[in-house]
Amino acid sequence: MSLFWRIFSLNAAGLIVAAALLLGPVTVSTPVLPGEALVVVGGLAALLAVNAVVLRVGLAPLAALGRAMATADLLRPGTRAEVAGPAEAATLITTYNTMLDRLETERTTSAARALSAQESERHRIARELHDEVGQTLTAVLLQLKRLADRAPDELRDEVGHAQEATRAGLDEIRRIARRLRPGVLEELGLVSALRALATEFTAHGLTVRHDVHGDLPPLPQGTELVVYRVAQEGLTNTARHSGADRAELRLEPVADGVELLVRDNGTGLGARPEGAGIGGMRERALLVGAVLTLEPAPEQGTDVRLRIPLTAGSR
Repeated sequence: MSLFWRIFSLNAAGLIVAAALLLGPVTVSTPVLPGEALVVVGGLAALLAVNAVVLRVGLAPLAALGRAMATADLLRPGTRAEVAGPAEAATLITTYNTMLDRLETERTTSAARALSAQESERHRIARELHDEVGQTLTAVLLQLKRLADRAPDELRDEVGHAQEATRAGLDEIRRIARRLRPGVLEELGLVSALRALATEFTAHGLTVRHDVHGDLPPLPQGTELVVYRVAQEGLTNTARHSGADRAELRLEPVADGVELLVRDNGTGLGARPEGAGIGGMRERALLVGAVLTLEPAPEQGTDVRLRIPLTAGSR
């Protein structure tokens, strides 16, 4: 029964009962006797109570829909409001759930295009850094070496410092290019790329222990890139924000797929809102049907888990 007919039927029943009492043998004296007042007040209270119950039951699905709308997050898909209540409320909730389905599909499609464009831009910048800036610095380094061989003794120290600065800049350019375009992932595969990533972050007071299994089920190239980028972003957050001195990078097969774990012993997430880095990880996880969770580590720090079902990883 629709909400309109529920309220109308209740009001109609109250009016019919009131009319029957007026036309029947029941009378009200003047002045009103205590017994008559008690009957009138009791009947009014009963009508109000029934009216309140009907409205509460009829409007409860709308209140639940409001809570679902307030907590909806497209980065955590799959949660839907329960379809219940009168016909109007059920239709409204069904329409809302359909709208969420469409929004999640559109967001996934747009995120896939954006991330694909982002990866293409990363590759272009990395190629330009390596081919143009890297070659220029290499030429400068060779010129400085020839200059050092012919420089007088009082200038050799300064030329040597310039060589060291140029060499450090060249190494930094190459490191940035490797992070922008993971050539190890393309040439040697995911396992070698993750091990190289752990080695790269094992510096500046952070020790990264890796446990990457080689007997993993085959994953598509796009899924491997998602796993690598999530691991890279997780270790970057650990190195920059957590204050940790130890981290763990683990990739292993599980019962229903593959799981990536990035664990540190830092300060943890606390009450801080999620930043762009975590949002990017969630969007990448959605592209391959994976589930990303962030939770406190067993002792101290943060666990970042990416679980990829076999059905998602094999698409």
